[in-house]
Amino acid sequence: MPSAESLRNLPSVDDVLRHPDLASVSDVYPRQQIVEWIRASVEQCRQTILTGATMDANAAIRFVLQQTVQQSMVENGRRQQPVINATGILLHTNLGRAPLAELAVQRMQQSSGYANVEMNLYTGKRNKRGERICELLRLLTGAEDAAIVNNCAAATMLVLQAMAAGKEVIVSRGQLVEIGGGYRLPEVFAASGAILKEVGTTNRTYLRDYENAISENTGAIIRVHRSNFYQGGFVTEPDITDLVSLGKERNVPVIDDLGSGCIQDLTKFGLKEPSVGQSVAAGSDVSLFSGDKLFGGPQAGIIIGRKVWIEAFRKNPMMRALRVDKVTLAAIEATAEIHLSGQAETELPLLRMLSKPVNKVRQACDDVLAQLDVPDSCSVDVVECTSEIGGGSVPGSQIPSFGLRITGHRSDSFTAALRACSPAVLGRIHDDTVLLDLRTVDESQLAELTASLSAALSKVHDNEV
Repeated sequence: MPSAESLRNLPSVDDVLRHPDLASVSDVYPRQQIVEWIRASVEQCRQTILTGATMDANAAIRFVLQQTVQQSMVENGRRQQPVINATGILLHTNLGRAPLAELAVQRMQQSSGYANVEMNLYTGKRNKRGERICELLRLLTGAEDAAIVNNCAAATMLVLQAMAAGKEVIVSRGQLVEIGGGYRLPEVFAASGAILKEVGTTNRTYLRDYENAISENTGAIIRVHRSNFYQGGFVTEPDITDLVSLGKERNVPVIDDLGSGCIQDLTKFGLKEPSVGQSVAAGSDVSLFSGDKLFGGPQAGIIIGRKVWIEAFRKNPMMRALRVDKVTLAAIEATAEIHLSGQAETELPLLRMLSKPVNKVRQACDDVLAQLDVPDSCSVDVVECTSEIGGGSVPGSQIPSFGLRITGHRSDSFTAALRACSPAVLGRIHDDTVLLDLRTVDESQLAELTASLSAALSKVHDNEV
Protein backbone atom coordinates (compact mmCIF):
# COMPACT_ATOMS: atom_id res chain seq x y z
CA MET A 1 0.00 0.00 0.00
CA PRO A 2 1.27 3.51 -0.78
CA SER A 3 2.39 5.58 2.15
CA ALA A 4 0.02 8.45 2.92
CA GLU A 5 2.98 10.29 4.41
CA SER A 6 4.93 9.94 1.15
CA LEU A 7 2.01 11.33 -0.84
CA ARG A 8 1.81 14.31 1.54
CA ASN A 9 5.52 14.92 0.86
CA LEU A 10 4.88 15.68 -2.82
CA PRO A 11 6.11 19.25 -3.49
CA SER A 12 3.83 22.01 -4.74
CA VAL A 13 4.45 23.62 -8.11
CA ASP A 14 5.44 26.87 -6.38
CA ASP A 15 7.99 25.06 -4.20
CA VAL A 16 9.68 23.66 -7.29
CA LEU A 17 9.54 26.95 -9.19
CA ARG A 18 11.29 28.75 -6.33
CA HIS A 19 14.02 26.14 -5.96
CA PRO A 20 17.48 27.54 -6.87
CA ASP A 21 18.36 24.40 -8.89
CA LEU A 22 15.69 25.43 -11.41
CA ALA A 23 17.05 28.95 -11.92
CA SER A 24 18.91 28.09 -15.14
CA VAL A 25 15.75 26.56 -16.60
CA SER A 26 13.57 29.50 -15.53
CA ASP A 27 15.89 31.92 -17.32
CA VAL A 28 15.40 30.18 -20.67
CA TYR A 29 11.87 28.78 -20.93
CA PRO A 30 8.41 30.35 -20.46
CA ARG A 31 6.88 29.92 -17.01
CA GLN A 32 3.78 28.21 -18.42
CA GLN A 33 5.90 25.55 -20.09
CA ILE A 34 7.95 24.93 -16.94
CA VAL A 35 4.77 24.61 -14.87
CA GLU A 36 3.54 21.94 -17.27
CA TRP A 37 6.80 20.00 -16.88
CA ILE A 38 6.64 20.28 -13.08
CA ARG A 39 3.06 19.02 -12.96
CA ALA A 40 3.97 16.07 -15.17
CA SER A 41 6.98 15.32 -12.93
CA VAL A 42 4.89 15.54 -9.76
CA GLU A 43 2.39 13.13 -11.29
CA GLN A 44 5.23 10.78 -12.24
CA CYS A 45 6.46 10.97 -8.65
CA ARG A 46 2.91 10.23 -7.40
CA GLN A 47 2.68 7.14 -9.62
CA THR A 48 6.06 5.94 -8.32
CA ILE A 49 4.79 6.24 -4.73
CA LEU A 50 1.56 4.43 -5.65
CA THR A 51 3.62 1.43 -6.74
CA GLY A 52 4.86 1.12 -3.15
CA ALA A 53 7.90 3.40 -3.01
CA THR A 54 8.42 5.63 0.02
CA MET A 55 9.84 9.16 -0.23
CA ASP A 56 10.54 11.89 2.27
CA ALA A 57 10.06 15.54 1.28
CA ASN A 58 13.70 15.99 0.18
CA ALA A 59 13.65 12.87 -1.99
CA ALA A 60 10.35 13.90 -3.58
CA ILE A 61 11.48 17.39 -4.56
CA ARG A 62 14.81 16.02 -5.84
CA PHE A 63 12.88 13.55 -8.00
CA VAL A 64 10.65 16.30 -9.42
CA LEU A 65 13.58 18.66 -10.01
CA GLN A 66 15.55 15.95 -11.77
CA GLN A 67 12.66 15.05 -14.06
CA THR A 68 11.91 18.72 -14.81
CA VAL A 69 15.53 19.49 -15.70
CA GLN A 70 15.61 16.37 -17.86
CA GLN A 71 12.54 17.57 -19.73
CA SER A 72 14.19 20.95 -20.29
CA MET A 73 17.16 19.15 -21.86
CA VAL A 74 14.82 17.28 -24.20
CA GLU A 75 13.16 20.58 -25.06
CA ASN A 76 16.52 22.21 -25.73
CA GLY A 77 17.23 19.48 -28.25
CA ARG A 78 14.01 20.39 -30.06
CA ARG A 79 14.55 24.15 -29.90
CA GLN A 80 15.72 25.48 -33.24
CA GLN A 81 19.29 26.76 -32.93
CA PRO A 82 22.51 27.01 -34.95
CA VAL A 83 24.58 23.85 -35.35
CA ILE A 84 27.93 23.03 -36.92
CA ASN A 85 27.43 20.60 -39.78
CA ALA A 86 30.40 18.22 -39.85
CA THR A 87 28.45 15.40 -41.51
CA GLY A 88 29.97 16.01 -44.93
CA ILE A 89 26.47 16.34 -46.43
CA LEU A 90 26.32 19.77 -48.05
CA LEU A 91 22.53 19.90 -48.35
CA HIS A 92 21.41 18.17 -45.17
CA THR A 93 17.60 18.12 -45.10
CA ASN A 94 17.47 17.69 -41.30
CA LEU A 95 19.73 20.74 -40.94
CA GLY A 96 17.77 23.05 -43.24
CA ARG A 97 19.50 22.28 -46.55
CA ALA A 98 21.37 25.20 -48.13
CA PRO A 99 22.96 27.69 -45.71
CA LEU A 100 22.07 31.20 -46.81
CA ALA A 101 24.49 33.74 -48.22
CA GLU A 102 25.40 36.66 -45.98
CA LEU A 103 23.68 39.04 -48.41
CA ALA A 104 20.48 36.99 -48.22
CA VAL A 105 20.55 37.07 -44.41
CA GLN A 106 21.06 40.84 -44.45
CA ARG A 107 18.12 41.34 -46.82
CA MET A 108 15.90 39.14 -44.64
CA GLN A 109 16.79 41.19 -41.56
CA GLN A 110 16.17 44.43 -43.43
CA SER A 111 12.75 43.17 -44.57
CA SER A 112 11.69 41.89 -41.14
CA GLY A 113 9.86 45.14 -40.38
CA TYR A 114 7.86 47.13 -42.89
CA ALA A 115 9.06 46.58 -46.46
CA ASN A 116 7.78 47.53 -49.93
CA VAL A 117 6.53 44.02 -50.71
CA GLU A 118 3.84 45.29 -53.08
CA MET A 119 4.84 48.87 -53.76
CA ASN A 120 7.20 50.60 -56.17
CA LEU A 121 8.91 53.31 -54.13
CA TYR A 122 9.83 55.27 -57.29
CA THR A 123 6.26 55.61 -58.58
CA GLY A 124 4.53 55.32 -55.24
CA LYS A 125 2.09 52.90 -56.81
CA ARG A 126 1.26 49.29 -56.05
CA ASN A 127 3.11 46.63 -58.01
CA LYS A 128 2.93 42.84 -58.21
CA ARG A 129 4.30 40.86 -55.29
CA GLY A 130 7.84 39.68 -56.11
CA GLU A 131 7.80 41.52 -59.43
CA ARG A 132 11.53 42.34 -59.47
CA ILE A 133 12.48 38.86 -58.29
CA CYS A 134 10.62 37.28 -61.18
CA GLU A 135 12.48 39.61 -63.54
CA LEU A 136 15.81 38.52 -62.03
CA LEU A 137 14.85 34.86 -62.45
CA ARG A 138 13.92 35.55 -66.07
CA LEU A 139 17.34 37.06 -66.69
CA LEU A 140 19.07 34.23 -64.85
CA THR A 141 17.32 31.33 -66.58
CA GLY A 142 16.27 32.68 -69.97
CA ALA A 143 12.62 31.86 -69.27
CA GLU A 144 9.77 34.20 -70.25
CA ASP A 145 8.45 34.62 -66.71
CA ALA A 146 8.56 33.18 -63.19
CA ALA A 147 6.40 32.57 -60.13
CA ILE A 148 7.30 31.60 -56.56
CA VAL A 149 5.48 29.40 -54.04
CA ASN A 150 6.51 27.99 -50.67
CA ASN A 151 8.23 24.77 -51.81
CA CYS A 152 8.73 22.55 -54.85
CA ALA A 153 5.97 20.14 -53.82
CA ALA A 154 3.56 23.10 -53.79
CA ALA A 155 4.89 24.13 -57.21
CA THR A 156 4.16 20.66 -58.59
CA MET A 157 0.65 20.70 -57.12
CA LEU A 158 -0.13 24.15 -58.51
CA VAL A 159 1.25 23.40 -61.97
CA LEU A 160 -0.64 20.11 -62.31
CA GLN A 161 -3.91 21.64 -61.14
CA ALA A 162 -3.67 24.74 -63.34
CA MET A 163 -2.52 22.90 -66.45
CA ALA A 164 -4.25 19.55 -66.29
CA ALA A 165 -7.04 19.22 -63.70
CA GLY A 166 -9.41 16.55 -64.98
CA LYS A 167 -6.99 15.57 -67.73
CA GLU A 168 -4.25 12.98 -68.07
CA VAL A 169 -0.61 13.79 -67.42
CA ILE A 170 1.83 11.31 -68.94
CA VAL A 171 4.79 10.23 -66.78
CA SER A 172 7.33 7.41 -66.89
CA ARG A 173 6.85 4.69 -64.28
CA GLY A 174 10.53 5.07 -63.42
CA GLN A 175 9.87 8.66 -62.33
CA LEU A 176 7.02 8.04 -59.87
CA VAL A 177 9.19 9.07 -56.97
CA GLU A 178 8.66 9.40 -53.24
CA ILE A 179 10.45 12.26 -51.54
CA GLY A 180 10.98 12.90 -47.83
CA GLY A 181 8.10 12.53 -45.41
CA GLY A 182 6.33 9.88 -47.48
CA TYR A 183 5.32 12.48 -50.09
CA ARG A 184 4.55 10.43 -53.22
CA LEU A 185 4.05 11.75 -56.73
CA PRO A 186 0.89 9.67 -57.43
CA GLU A 187 -0.71 11.26 -54.36
CA VAL A 188 0.21 14.72 -55.66
CA PHE A 189 -1.56 13.90 -58.93
CA ALA A 190 -4.67 12.78 -57.07
CA ALA A 191 -4.72 15.88 -54.86
CA SER A 192 -4.26 18.22 -57.85
CA GLY A 193 -7.12 16.68 -59.81
CA ALA A 194 -4.84 15.57 -62.64
CA ILE A 195 -5.09 11.99 -63.87
CA LEU A 196 -1.90 9.93 -63.71
CA LYS A 197 -1.05 8.19 -66.99
CA GLU A 198 1.90 5.84 -66.46
CA VAL A 199 4.02 4.70 -69.40
CA GLY A 200 7.04 2.43 -69.83
CA THR A 201 8.55 0.32 -67.10
CA THR A 202 10.55 1.03 -63.97
CA ASN A 203 13.89 0.92 -65.80
CA ARG A 204 13.10 1.49 -69.49
CA THR A 205 10.78 4.04 -71.06
CA TYR A 206 10.89 5.00 -74.74
CA LEU A 207 9.63 8.02 -76.65
CA ARG A 208 7.13 5.77 -78.42
CA ASP A 209 5.56 5.02 -75.01
CA TYR A 210 4.70 8.71 -74.65
CA GLU A 211 3.53 8.92 -78.27
CA ASN A 212 1.16 5.99 -77.86
CA ALA A 213 -0.27 7.39 -74.62
CA ILE A 214 -1.30 10.80 -76.02
CA SER A 215 -5.07 11.15 -76.48
CA GLU A 216 -7.73 13.84 -76.64
CA ASN A 217 -7.72 13.90 -72.84
CA THR A 218 -3.97 14.50 -72.47
CA GLY A 219 -3.28 17.64 -70.46
CA ALA A 220 0.52 17.51 -70.29
CA ILE A 221 3.69 15.43 -70.35
CA ILE A 222 5.88 15.62 -67.24
CA ARG A 223 9.48 14.66 -66.67
CA VAL A 224 10.39 14.20 -63.02
CA HIS A 225 14.10 14.25 -62.28
CA ARG A 226 15.09 11.55 -59.80
CA SER A 227 17.01 13.98 -57.66
CA ASN A 228 17.28 11.79 -54.54
CA PHE A 229 18.29 8.46 -56.12
CA TYR A 230 19.73 7.21 -59.38
CA GLN A 231 19.25 4.27 -61.71
CA GLY A 232 22.10 2.42 -63.38
CA GLY A 233 22.56 -0.59 -65.61
CA PHE A 234 19.87 -1.60 -68.10
CA VAL A 235 17.99 1.71 -68.16
CA THR A 236 16.83 4.18 -70.76
CA GLU A 237 14.46 7.13 -71.07
CA PRO A 238 14.04 10.02 -73.54
CA ASP A 239 15.67 13.31 -72.61
CA ILE A 240 13.80 16.56 -72.20
CA THR A 241 14.61 17.67 -75.75
CA ASP A 242 12.85 14.60 -77.16
CA LEU A 243 9.81 15.16 -74.97
CA VAL A 244 9.58 18.83 -75.97
CA SER A 245 9.76 17.92 -79.66
CA LEU A 246 6.95 15.41 -79.18
CA GLY A 247 4.92 17.95 -77.21
CA LYS A 248 5.19 20.55 -79.95
CA GLU A 249 4.31 18.00 -82.63
CA ARG A 250 1.18 16.86 -80.76
CA ASN A 251 0.32 20.23 -79.16
CA VAL A 252 0.84 18.96 -75.61
CA PRO A 253 2.65 21.14 -73.01
CA VAL A 254 5.73 19.69 -71.29
CA ILE A 255 6.48 20.14 -67.59
CA ASP A 256 10.04 19.60 -66.36
CA ASP A 257 10.17 18.95 -62.61
CA LEU A 258 13.90 19.46 -61.99
CA GLY A 259 13.78 19.29 -58.20
CA SER A 260 17.31 20.35 -57.27
CA GLY A 261 17.51 23.54 -59.34
CA CYS A 262 21.05 23.47 -60.68
CA ILE A 263 21.98 26.97 -61.88
CA GLN A 264 25.78 26.79 -62.06
CA ASP A 265 27.86 24.35 -64.12
CA LEU A 266 28.84 21.51 -61.79
CA THR A 267 30.77 19.43 -64.32
CA LYS A 268 34.03 21.08 -63.22
CA PHE A 269 33.47 19.42 -59.84
CA GLY A 270 32.92 16.05 -61.48
CA LEU A 271 29.17 16.23 -60.88
CA LYS A 272 26.39 15.71 -63.40
CA GLU A 273 22.96 17.24 -62.86
CA PRO A 274 20.41 18.62 -65.36
CA SER A 275 20.46 22.40 -65.19
CA VAL A 276 17.65 24.92 -65.21
CA GLY A 277 19.19 26.65 -68.22
CA GLN A 278 19.24 23.40 -70.21
CA SER A 279 15.59 22.83 -69.44
CA VAL A 280 14.61 26.29 -70.66
CA ALA A 281 16.84 26.01 -73.75
CA ALA A 282 15.24 22.67 -74.61
CA GLY A 283 11.88 24.44 -74.77
CA SER A 284 10.04 23.16 -71.71
CA ASP A 285 6.75 24.96 -71.27
CA VAL A 286 7.20 24.98 -67.50
CA SER A 287 10.21 24.10 -65.33
CA LEU A 288 10.17 23.97 -61.54
CA PHE A 289 12.77 23.53 -58.81
CA SER A 290 13.53 24.04 -55.14
CA GLY A 291 15.00 27.25 -53.80
CA ASP A 292 16.94 25.64 -50.94
CA LYS A 293 18.94 23.05 -52.86
CA LEU A 294 21.50 23.84 -55.59
CA PHE A 295 20.01 27.31 -56.07
CA GLY A 296 21.45 28.05 -52.63
CA GLY A 297 18.57 30.09 -51.24
CA PRO A 298 15.65 29.69 -48.81
CA GLN A 299 12.90 27.09 -49.00
CA ALA A 300 10.71 27.92 -51.98
CA GLY A 301 9.24 26.41 -55.11
CA ILE A 302 10.42 28.36 -58.15
CA ILE A 303 8.38 28.02 -61.35
CA ILE A 304 9.70 29.37 -64.64
CA GLY A 305 8.39 29.04 -68.17
CA ARG A 306 6.13 30.46 -70.82
CA LYS A 307 4.34 33.64 -69.84
CA VAL A 308 0.90 32.28 -70.72
CA TRP A 309 1.28 29.49 -68.19
CA ILE A 310 2.89 31.63 -65.47
CA GLU A 311 -0.01 34.07 -65.72
CA ALA A 312 -2.43 31.16 -65.36
CA PHE A 313 -0.63 30.08 -62.19
CA ARG A 314 -0.81 33.59 -60.75
CA LYS A 315 -4.59 33.70 -61.32
CA ASN A 316 -5.13 30.26 -59.78
CA PRO A 317 -6.87 30.45 -56.35
CA MET A 318 -4.19 28.16 -54.88
CA MET A 319 -1.53 30.80 -55.55
CA ARG A 320 -2.74 32.93 -52.65
CA ALA A 321 -2.49 29.98 -50.27
CA LEU A 322 0.96 28.95 -51.48
CA ARG A 323 2.69 32.31 -51.76
CA VAL A 324 5.85 33.07 -49.77
CA ASP A 325 6.37 35.79 -47.18
CA LYS A 326 8.40 38.99 -47.39
CA VAL A 327 11.62 37.67 -45.82
CA THR A 328 11.67 34.65 -48.16
CA LEU A 329 11.21 36.95 -51.13
CA ALA A 330 14.10 39.08 -49.88
CA ALA A 331 16.39 36.04 -49.62
CA ILE A 332 15.46 34.77 -53.10
CA GLU A 333 16.08 38.22 -54.56
CA ALA A 334 19.55 38.39 -52.98
CA THR A 335 20.42 34.84 -54.07
CA ALA A 336 19.36 35.53 -57.67
CA GLU A 337 21.50 38.70 -57.67
CA ILE A 338 24.51 36.66 -56.52
CA HIS A 339 24.06 34.16 -59.35
CA LEU A 340 23.76 37.00 -61.86
CA SER A 341 26.85 38.76 -60.45
CA GLY A 342 29.14 35.85 -61.30
CA GLN A 343 30.26 35.61 -57.66
CA ALA A 344 28.27 32.50 -56.72
CA GLU A 345 31.32 30.36 -55.83
CA THR A 346 32.56 32.90 -53.33
CA GLU A 347 29.29 34.26 -51.93
CA LEU A 348 27.00 31.22 -51.79
CA PRO A 349 28.05 28.94 -48.88
CA LEU A 350 26.94 25.82 -50.76
CA LEU A 351 29.17 26.48 -53.77
CA ARG A 352 31.95 27.75 -51.53
CA MET A 353 32.00 24.40 -49.73
CA LEU A 354 31.72 22.48 -52.99
CA SER A 355 34.59 24.34 -54.64
CA LYS A 356 36.89 24.24 -51.58
CA PRO A 357 40.20 22.57 -52.61
CA VAL A 358 40.71 19.29 -50.80
CA ASN A 359 44.12 20.44 -49.51
CA LYS A 360 42.40 23.34 -47.71
CA VAL A 361 40.03 20.90 -46.04
CA ARG A 362 43.07 18.88 -44.94
CA GLN A 363 44.75 22.01 -43.59
CA ALA A 364 41.64 22.88 -41.57
CA CYS A 365 41.71 19.40 -40.02
CA ASP A 366 45.39 19.80 -39.12
CA ASP A 367 44.76 23.22 -37.58
CA VAL A 368 41.91 21.96 -35.38
CA LEU A 369 43.85 18.87 -34.31
CA ALA A 370 46.86 20.99 -33.30
CA GLN A 371 44.69 22.94 -30.83
CA LEU A 372 43.06 19.93 -29.17
CA ASP A 373 44.03 18.53 -25.77
CA VAL A 374 43.26 14.88 -26.46
CA PRO A 375 42.85 12.65 -23.36
CA ASP A 376 44.84 9.41 -23.18
CA SER A 377 41.60 7.42 -23.31
CA CYS A 378 41.03 8.23 -26.98
CA SER A 379 42.75 9.32 -30.16
CA VAL A 380 42.00 11.88 -32.86
CA ASP A 381 43.58 11.71 -36.29
CA VAL A 382 43.09 13.17 -39.76
CA VAL A 383 41.73 10.79 -42.39
CA GLU A 384 40.59 10.92 -46.00
CA CYS A 385 36.85 10.67 -46.56
CA THR A 386 34.18 11.65 -49.05
CA SER A 387 31.44 14.26 -48.84
CA GLU A 388 28.19 14.30 -50.79
CA ILE A 389 25.66 16.86 -51.97
CA GLY A 390 22.61 15.26 -50.31
CA GLY A 391 19.25 16.94 -49.84
CA GLY A 392 17.73 15.39 -52.94
CA SER A 393 20.47 16.61 -55.29
CA VAL A 394 23.10 14.82 -57.39
CA PRO A 395 22.39 11.36 -55.90
CA GLY A 396 25.44 9.15 -55.49
CA SER A 397 27.81 12.12 -55.57
CA GLN A 398 31.28 11.55 -54.10
CA ILE A 399 33.47 14.56 -53.29
CA PRO A 400 37.01 14.03 -51.94
CA SER A 401 37.43 15.42 -48.44
CA PHE A 402 39.24 15.08 -45.11
CA GLY A 403 37.91 14.69 -41.61
CA LEU A 404 38.80 14.18 -37.96
CA ARG A 405 38.35 10.61 -36.76
CA ILE A 406 37.71 10.12 -33.04
CA THR A 407 38.28 6.64 -31.60
CA GLY A 408 38.44 5.19 -28.09
CA HIS A 409 34.95 6.17 -26.95
CA ARG A 410 31.58 4.62 -27.68
CA SER A 411 30.42 6.38 -30.83
CA ASP A 412 26.86 6.93 -29.56
CA SER A 413 28.10 8.46 -26.30
CA PHE A 414 30.52 10.77 -28.07
CA THR A 415 28.03 11.97 -30.69
CA ALA A 416 25.59 12.69 -27.82
CA ALA A 417 28.29 14.76 -26.10
CA LEU A 418 28.90 16.70 -29.32
CA ARG A 419 25.17 17.40 -29.70
CA ALA A 420 25.05 18.70 -26.11
CA CYS A 421 27.73 21.32 -26.82
CA SER A 422 27.02 24.95 -27.65
CA PRO A 423 27.06 25.15 -30.57
CA ALA A 424 26.12 21.54 -31.18
CA VAL A 425 28.33 19.60 -33.60
CA LEU A 426 26.83 17.01 -35.92
CA GLY A 427 29.16 14.37 -37.36
CA ARG A 428 28.69 10.87 -38.68
CA ILE A 429 29.47 7.39 -37.40
CA HIS A 430 31.64 5.18 -39.60
CA ASP A 431 32.78 1.69 -38.50
CA ASP A 432 31.87 2.58 -34.90
CA THR A 433 34.12 5.64 -34.96
CA VAL A 434 33.04 9.27 -35.07
CA LEU A 435 34.04 11.23 -38.17
CA LEU A 436 33.85 15.01 -38.49
CA ASP A 437 34.04 15.94 -42.18
CA LEU A 438 35.35 19.51 -42.39
CA ARG A 439 34.28 20.22 -45.97
CA THR A 440 30.91 21.28 -44.59
CA VAL A 441 32.38 23.42 -41.82
CA ASP A 442 32.92 27.06 -42.75
CA GLU A 443 36.27 28.64 -41.92
CA SER A 444 34.47 31.07 -39.60
CA GLN A 445 33.22 28.09 -37.53
CA LEU A 446 36.57 26.39 -36.91
CA ALA A 447 37.22 28.08 -33.56
CA GLU A 448 33.75 27.09 -32.28
CA LEU A 449 34.22 23.56 -33.62
CA THR A 450 37.52 23.27 -31.76
CA ALA A 451 35.95 24.49 -28.50
CA SER A 452 32.94 22.15 -28.78
CA LEU A 453 35.12 19.17 -29.71
CA SER A 454 37.45 19.85 -26.77
CA ALA A 455 34.48 20.10 -24.41
CA ALA A 456 33.03 16.81 -25.68
CA LEU A 457 36.37 15.01 -25.33
CA SER A 458 36.73 16.27 -21.77
CA LYS A 459 33.16 15.44 -20.79
CA VAL A 460 33.25 11.87 -22.10
CA HIS A 461 36.67 11.28 -20.55
CA ASP A 462 35.49 12.55 -17.14
CA ASN A 463 32.39 10.35 -17.28
CA GLU A 464 34.44 7.27 -18.09
CA VAL A 465 37.17 7.82 -15.48
